Amino acid sequence: MHQSRAVRNIRLGIKSLMLHKLRSFLTILGVVFGVGSVIAMLAVGEGASQEALDQIRKLGSNNIILRAVKPPEEERSATQDARMSMYGLTYEDERRIRETMPTVNCVVPVKQVRKEGRLGERSLELRLMGTTPDWFRLVSRHMLAGRTMRPRDIEEKAAVCVLTEHGARKLLATRYSIGQPLRIGGDYYEVIGIVRNEQSGGSMQTPDQEVDAYIPLNVARARFGDMSLRRTSGSHEFERVELHMVLVEIRSIDDVEKTARAVDAMLARFHKKTDYRVDVPLALLQQAEATKRTFNIVLGSIAGISLLVGGIGIMNIMLASVTERTREIGIRRAIGAKRSQIIGQFLIETVVLSSVGGMIGIGIGITLPWLITLFAGMPTVVPAYGVVLALCISVGVGVIFGIYPALRAANLDPIVALRHE
Repeated sequence: MHQSRAVRNIRLGIKSLMLHKLRSFLTILGVVFGVGSVIAMLAVGEGASQEALDQIRKLGSNNIILRAVKPPEEERSATQDARMSMYGLTYEDERRIRETMPTVNCVVPVKQVRKEGRLGERSLELRLMGTTPDWFRLVSRHMLAGRTMRPRDIEEKAAVCVLTEHGARKLLATRYSIGQPLRIGGDYYEVIGIVRNEQSGGSMQTPDQEVDAYIPLNVARARFGDMSLRRTSGSHEFERVELHMVLVEIRSIDDVEKTARAVDAMLARFHKKTDYRVDVPLALLQQAEATKRTFNIVLGSIAGISLLVGGIGIMNIMLASVTERTREIGIRRAIGAKRSQIIGQFLIETVVLSSVGGMIGIGIGITLPWLITLFAGMPTVVPAYGVVLALCISVGVGVIFGIYPALRAANLDPIVALRHE
């Protein structure tokens, strides 16, 4: 009985709306654009946030990254004459961290040298990375061909190198990759593997770059030493840097932040100047997730204004509809319709308007991010909660903004309504 009455009321509401198709369509446009913009803006924000979060996660939530940084006073004191600059991380720093920190699982030292790589007629400036086999475990990258370094390569001081994908494509084009003798500086290295590299992004750079070549740390130290010459306009400067980077793996994610503080305090004790930087991907990840939540709230609030405007439009049209149908309301009340039935009729009409607008808006909101990704190349992710939230808000808009017109219709005096022309 109640179910058949509800179905009848819904049909009556839809029939009333179909009498003014253009007006009903224009009324729901506010809801359509509001729901569509909510979903699209959340999708763009979610896509951008996910890309940033993925970049940070690839650094390893259990890792701490120590980088050598040239102090500002060293830069300011540069003169036209040759001079010596000493800064950065040391082998003693790496040893102290490895031997004195109980929460540390693994320490990976890294030495960086800029050298030209040459294979036949092809040449490319490479960032030579002297490191240990553990690098490839802490900085997880897909292996495209060959193998990574092994402990035996370190023991034998083997002249081997692993290239990143970009460098391999530039130098090894049209050649079989693995086993090629690659000349770096004045020495030859056998290419034993190729790994996929990651683009650097955001304020936190990934440890690897497009043109890296990895060789054993002891080989890099023996062949290139700790001294390098940097030439600038009108001057040249000798730099002595033992280690440019140290990756520290912590046993438990719960110990990451306190270990980072302990490492920072230890380095500050043995370094007279701040010539290092401590990066904690876990802290950046937590900060980025908090920023993402704030960003989504702001975007959702801005888009929600469109829904508010759409709801006001629905209320306006329904108030006009009450005025137009005053005589109809009077007749229904005269033949026994209850106030609750009048309220139900007008609420159903507003909910139908907002629900139809919400469904169309969902279609637009899902399509827009796809088009943005297709034509602009921006990553977008349509969150399921965004679709559900937008639909619930659209139905809620219909109910909230339909209550007053429905109450106004139900409170009309039947006798006054019958006299209305």
